[in-house]
Amino acid sequence: MNDNFIFCCVLKSEITRWQQIADFLHDNDLNIDSDIEQFIVALDDQQRLVACGGIAGRVLKCIAIEPALRGQGLALKLMTTLINQAFNQHRYELFLFTKPENETLFTECGFHLLARVDNQVILLENSATRLQRYCQRLAQKRVAGAKIGGIVMNANPFTLGHRYLVQQACQECDWVHLFVVQENASEFPYEDRLALIEAGVADLKNLSIHPGSDYMISRATFPSYFLKSQKIINHCHMALDLQLFRKEIAPALGINRRYVGTEPMCAVTAQYNKEMAYWLTTSEVDAPAIELHEIERQQLAAQPISACRVRDLLAKKGPEAVKALVPESTYRYLWQHFSLSKTSSPKIQTPQLQPLAG
Repeated sequence: MNDNFIFCCVLKSEITRWQQIADFLHDNDLNIDSDIEQFIVALDDQQRLVACGGIAGRVLKCIAIEPALRGQGLALKLMTTLINQAFNQHRYELFLFTKPENETLFTECGFHLLARVDNQVILLENSATRLQRYCQRLAQKRVAGAKIGGIVMNANPFTLGHRYLVQQACQECDWVHLFVVQENASEFPYEDRLALIEAGVADLKNLSIHPGSDYMISRATFPSYFLKSQKIINHCHMALDLQLFRKEIAPALGINRRYVGTEPMCAVTAQYNKEMAYWLTTSEVDAPAIELHEIERQQLAAQPISACRVRDLLAKKGPEAVKALVPESTYRYLWQHFSLSKTSSPKIQTPQLQPLAG
């Protein structure tokens, strides 16, 4: 084996190199995910690209090696360089989605299996104990009761519809645990969404609000580079997310009910509710079953109250148009939010491609 490989970092602004990576992935029957910020590539002594791996936040993806070089140690060198690059950027808690047949390769690189969906996808992370420690921290906030509810909420932004769902759950349960989706792929930042939820439910006493976590899998970062249809992508994302919730998160807090609103407008969310009904009860998952409670979405003027509707009205008519759809705290925030002037992003200077040290 030729060991004279040079490992380089390629940023998204380096258009020519980025296209070479896209072509290389295509030759290996993979696509390139749009959320990748940078790649680590391996070049041989003729400057040919022979391996690559991408970093998107704290997720490693789009990892490929030239077929003739597989099984010769290049994968370990690539993964070591990729992980070191993530560590250099203070991204220590790493996740990896891949095909099930690649499990051994990545476990040999220090990753540990979290969940799998059939022969479609597996999720791994670079720790054998991090999930266990997270659940132990959750367990410290466990509250006794026969009916313990769970809600996972994005709230982009928090509406009276969200408020109604939480209120109904609190009325029906001894205690409710509400998780706020952490990803910042929404119009409103995570910190603002969390603050609006806290303000909007401050009067409900049998409720704990939890920050989101990477164990509630982000739809924005879920991979599509090796899954060939959107239907399969959606199914795998939902299945992994719901398995982790049922097997790990719910038992830590004693959650035995999951609350969601009905979804008459978004087909993907409606499908998620159907998948939830299956994965929270199926015997395929070795964990106590969880009841799904689907609450009829609150309406105003014969139309469902939804964050999507609020965002649409905001864009067309401004905050005054949504006053009847949101709590007072959200309304005040929206006036402030929409009064801020929008500034353009600064231009980023394109760096030169340089070998990585070591």
